[in-house]
Amino acid sequence: MSHTITHDTRPRWPDGARCAVWVSFDVDGPTAVTDDKQHGVLDDISLFNDAANGIYRGLPAILQALTDFEVPSTFFIPSKNVEQWPTAFEAVRDAGHELGQHGYLHELFSSESVDRQQEILARSFEIFDHYLGVRTKAFRSPGGDPTPETPKLLLEAGFEYTSIMRGDDRPATWLIDGATTDLVEICAHWELDDYHQFIYADSPQLPPSLDRISSIRGTHDNWRREFDGYYRYGLTYTLMLHPEISGRPANLRALRELLAYMRSKPDVWFATGSQIANWWRTSGQSAENMIEVTA
Repeated sequence: MSHTITHDTRPRWPDGARCAVWVSFDVDGPTAVTDDKQHGVLDDISLFNDAANGIYRGLPAILQALTDFEVPSTFFIPSKNVEQWPTAFEAVRDAGHELGQHGYLHELFSSESVDRQQEILARSFEIFDHYLGVRTKAFRSPGGDPTPETPKLLLEAGFEYTSIMRGDDRPATWLIDGATTDLVEICAHWELDDYHQFIYADSPQLPPSLDRISSIRGTHDNWRREFDGYYRYGLTYTLMLHPEISGRPANLRALRELLAYMRSKPDVWFATGSQIANWWRTSGQSAENMIEVTA
């Protein structure tokens, strides 16, 4: 993959907005810690309960916060979770938020063959349609690990945008096998990911060294300062959060404070991933930032 910036200019946003804010969620639940990725087996009842907390406790709390601050969002969901808890995601859909694919069992696409990646995508399309009546347009790679073939597979499958890279702070257009496409990439960032700040499990050990639960105040101070930078330079501020983490009481309180802070600033465009991708595609900026990949 290569990255080409045709013009290093400040992005233009709708109605003269100063920056874009995309508050997104990866609803991993137990799939993030499933030991047998082919069958979704998790023998540790305590760990399953801990991970599922994000769906039956964290998710409703997150939805209420988004409603209170009038923030649209995108929820990337392993389709196994849609099968297991369809009513939880009906609530997300009915609240007007966007739903996107995130694998079936949160499989790392970097470890899967092309055929297997296609199977996962096709199966997920069927599940979202069957349980929720939704044709998904968005894909975020579990673990942020695509293969060089993944963007082409996503284009051929009919996705409108991806969130599979980690390097840019503005949208980009995919250039695949030398051809400009309508597929847009909106990068997420590890430093704006709650999982890497707060994840902790004893068995299996997450993180392996069991040495990390970050300060809530310190992390959210970082995120506020990050926002100030994105706001100053007119970029795309992408939060990548998980209900099993940010839906817990102390983290949720801090998230609500962050949303209130961003809401207090003038000319901030809060948008779903699809809204940002559509704007990038139709506003005459698509040639200004490209990611090239040859499978």
